[in-house]
Amino acid sequence: MAKETYQSLQAQIKKLQDKAEAVRLKQRQPVVASIVRLMQEYAITPDELKAAVAKGLPAARKSSARVGAKSANKTPKQVAPKYRHPESGETWTGRGKPPRWLVAAEASGANREQFLIGS
Repeated sequence: MAKETYQSLQAQIKKLQDKAEAVRLKQRQPVVASIVRLMQEYAITPDELKAAVAKGLPAARKSSARVGAKSANKTPKQVAPKYRHPESGETWTGRGKPPRWLVAAEASGANREQFLIGS
């Protein structure tokens, strides 16, 4: 059996990649036809598709994904601000490191509770 070289393996990889691309392109045609048929059936316009893509519709879940596994691309929950600086209007949720304005106010003798929103 002949010893395979790096160059011969790269050539085989290139041939397989070209073949895979040709198959992918061939398989796209019926998918596009199906999309066009569904767009006509439901009166969906290209502008609606553009808006949906821009909005970022949720991606289909991979079957190999574990149920309940945390997603790396999840957006953190928005938390309502709990504290507000009376002069600048800057806010802080009360989570994480306190902002400089609050640390400075507390250092000068202010009480954190006096910055609570709604009090």
